[in-house]
Amino acid sequence: MRHFRRLWQEDEGQDIAEYAVMLAVILVIVVGTVRLIGNNANTVFSQVASAIQ
Repeated sequence: MRHFRRLWQEDEGQDIAEYAVMLAVILVIVVGTVRLIGNNANTVFSQVASAIQ
């Protein structure tokens, strides 16, 4: 029981886990934004190319 209580009270490893979660959330947001902008930019460039021809 002491072992579990000591593990629960130690917070040294929690910092790394919190940073990993924050990094994962930021990566998901960045990848989603890049995909959205990429698709919109492709559509705009296609429309401009069609208008020029």
